[in-house]
Amino acid sequence: MSPRITDPEQLKELLGIPFTPEQTACITAPPAPQVIVAGAGSGKTTVMAARVVWLVGTGQVAPEQVLGLTFTNKAAGELAERVRKALVAAGVTDPDVIDPDNPPGEPTISTYHAFAGRLLTEHGLRIGLEPSTRLLADATRYQLAAKVLREAPGPYPALTRSFSTLVSDLLALDGELSEHLVRPGTLETYDTELLRDLAAAKLSNADLRKIPETAEARRSLLGLTERYRTAKRSRDLLDFGDQIALSAELALTRPEVGAILREEFRVVLLDEYQDTSVAQRLLLSALFGSGTGAGTGVGAAGHAPPTGHAVTAVGDPCQAIYGWRGASVANLDDFPEHFPHADGTPATRYSLSENRRSGGRLLQLANGLAEPLRAMHEGVEALRPAPGAERDGVVRCALLRTHTEEIDWLANSLAHLVRTGTPPGEIAVLCRTAGDFPEIQAALVARDIPVEVVGLAGLLHLPEVADLVAVCEVLQDPGANASLVRLLTGPRWRIGPRDLALLGRRARLLVHRAGHADDADADQRLAEAVEGTDPAEVISLADALDTFLVAGDAADDGLPFSAEARVRFARLARELRDLRRSLADPLMDVLHRVLATTGLEVELSASPQALAARRRETLANFLDTAARFASLDGEASLLAFLGFLRTAAQYEKGLDNALPGGENTVKVLTAHKSKGLEWDVVAVPGLVTGQFPSGQSRDAWTAQAKVLPHALRGDAATLPALDSFDAKGIKAFKEEMKEHQHTEELRLGYVTFTRPRSLLLGSGHWWGPSQKKTRGPSAFLDALYEHCVAGHGEIEAWADEPAEDEENPALAERDADLAWPLPLDADALARRRAARDTVLAHLERMAVQGDEPGTPAYGPGPGDVPTHEPWDEEPPLDEPPADEDWDWDVLPTERPPGPPEAAPDTVDTTPEPAPHADAAPDTTQRTEPAPHIPA
Repeated sequence: MSPRITDPEQLKELLGIPFTPEQTACITAPPAPQVIVAGAGSGKTTVMAARVVWLVGTGQVAPEQVLGLTFTNKAAGELAERVRKALVAAGVTDPDVIDPDNPPGEPTISTYHAFAGRLLTEHGLRIGLEPSTRLLADATRYQLAAKVLREAPGPYPALTRSFSTLVSDLLALDGELSEHLVRPGTLETYDTELLRDLAAAKLSNADLRKIPETAEARRSLLGLTERYRTAKRSRDLLDFGDQIALSAELALTRPEVGAILREEFRVVLLDEYQDTSVAQRLLLSALFGSGTGAGTGVGAAGHAPPTGHAVTAVGDPCQAIYGWRGASVANLDDFPEHFPHADGTPATRYSLSENRRSGGRLLQLANGLAEPLRAMHEGVEALRPAPGAERDGVVRCALLRTHTEEIDWLANSLAHLVRTGTPPGEIAVLCRTAGDFPEIQAALVARDIPVEVVGLAGLLHLPEVADLVAVCEVLQDPGANASLVRLLTGPRWRIGPRDLALLGRRARLLVHRAGHADDADADQRLAEAVEGTDPAEVISLADALDTFLVAGDAADDGLPFSAEARVRFARLARELRDLRRSLADPLMDVLHRVLATTGLEVELSASPQALAARRRETLANFLDTAARFASLDGEASLLAFLGFLRTAAQYEKGLDNALPGGENTVKVLTAHKSKGLEWDVVAVPGLVTGQFPSGQSRDAWTAQAKVLPHALRGDAATLPALDSFDAKGIKAFKEEMKEHQHTEELRLGYVTFTRPRSLLLGSGHWWGPSQKKTRGPSAFLDALYEHCVAGHGEIEAWADEPAEDEENPALAERDADLAWPLPLDADALARRRAARDTVLAHLERMAVQGDEPGTPAYGPGPGDVPTHEPWDEEPPLDEPPADEDWDWDVLPTERPPGPPEAAPDTVDTTPEPAPHADAAPDTTQRTEPAPHIPA
């Protein structure tokens, strides 16, 4: 095609963009392999779009010969729109003068997974893949995995986790095998040899003894994974991991496919390349690079001359924050070797370092944090502000005395910004985890600030959703003790600490039968406890709860439960038993039945108007997520959905691809979900020791069966190695894992602190909501403090470190002033009772008039005798007595940290010992609103 652009200045004029010299060099580079290390806010998407315009406009390639790949549909849509508009703006394509007989082609822009799917559709028969194969959606994946687990013959004594957790673990191991192209037989051989070596080793500490236990569990989990893969094959189904793995196999073993693709697409653009997995890299390098993936040790199928294809990869190793889900930052570092020129020389490396998003003072902070990262990766340069913006940007930091004071400071600061003209939609609150979401949301709502919690993981931490999920956990798993404790101590059932302790004692007695003498050998008692049973079901509070349904309490063991507790235990047990009858129903039917039975939606309406609206919206968002899950598979079960929720909560990410909506609201989300986004104002709370940066290391293959051993991974060279199975070796391994996690946290911090355009708020506290030891500022907050001291920001508050003998004031205040259960809110109680009286008066008028009012929402009270039998076998729910009204204006997260001197719902106030730890977790120390999902 004839060139329409001949000079870079012409391109600048046509697109109306003043490209920097760095950008111009990347845009106008010859069509050959190159990697662009693009710093945060440096305009990488603009550069990719302009490069397409340059190559097309200068006649070097036709539009339809361009392939662009990125990770999300949103990013693919944005890139396609940028390219389309740029081509029109440059006059390369003109929609008004299109020749209908010879329409211009368009670049192909898609996600990596969509590209792999297309590859299998067109060429899958070359490796025996039938065209009828369908792609599994998330709902179907979890449903099929749950079905495989349920039908597995067993026994699997090494697998002691809950059923829904095992669903997540199975899928995680299957995904890691696919991401690193490891065959199940290879893993089986590795673990078998590992167990053989460990049999002769002296395992002198708990960490070492955990390794053979994990290896045995991984072998059992691997067997289930193979059954899951067999089930997929028998149904002609693939998941996303299979797509990439089979595509990589196709590219590595069928070189003719690469030749066809290179002929079709003369130019290839790879976005966010630092987030690609080992399998994705092997796929792309086999098609467009070295031709084999040689030098990796994974999937190599001989050697072929380099293709020298025109591949441009764009990414930033400092923003590689998805290593926990299979991404390998080494892909970006090693791109020049994986995609060399035709003569074998490494690909050219370019850099983009001028940030046009943030002010210079904000960039100075980010550069200081990223200094260790720049030393680790070649081609990474410090960010520079745009000309004239060197003094722009403000940092404000605060260290408060308590967690409550920090939340108040944050909310007051954001409320002031909104009142002084900052649109709520230009403000974001970024947290390391979703644990503080309920408090932040409540504080902003109380100040009439519109707020939106982004993502499924965030929703799971909000009280109204957490309680709904807790009921579902108890229905599905009788061993979900933490979830049941949440319900018992919550605002509806309000069980006091003494009765809760007695319930734990009864649960323990149901398991520890006669013959378990206290002086018996510990190993013997443990062996007897698990003999012939699933170890995960040794103690169950739900079983103890069911004993209150026995007529006359025949199974009574003489424990002095209060009369009110016996009534409430029996009513809850009957309610759960009735709900379990519907577990085989479609997912949405089960969720709506739980809502109707528990009266949750009605109780939310009794909250103050603004808070009630926000809580109903939160619940609606969660139900929308469940509906989308169910719509992908009409037979989606509650068990599969709970496994999905566990995975979403565990990674705080993005199992869901939820992005902030377009509403003018303050967005509250995790730091991981903020990548690629920007706001005028960003607040980062929780910058305290151990929280952000997190002190918790990644899941280790030595302790987690779902994790692939490092030696088998394609990126093993970048991960810590366990050199010897002794105390010294395991200690060194754990230290390396901590250092590896520290680097990951540094990358996450860099991403977080480069999101704001003009204002960054950072805060921390000394005393947590329930901690006996102080927290104090983290390294990130110290960096903000030093930045402000240097004259680049403002220190709004900085509390002195508490004295050594000082106690957490939050614990002292609660012990002195609050009772458990919490007293009901008088206003909310009055509203509910007024509504009750209105309904009862209406029913009485209907009865007087001779009309049949129908069965009310709640049946007779616990002391009433029903005058008729229900039409079906399900007994109606009882209406709680007046003194049992439950209060949703008192959130579960507001419960006191310790039991009171006397619980208001108990008769005998004689102190009783706490329940067994396995039976009833100590909720007096619990502050997380969603204990049913493990961290």
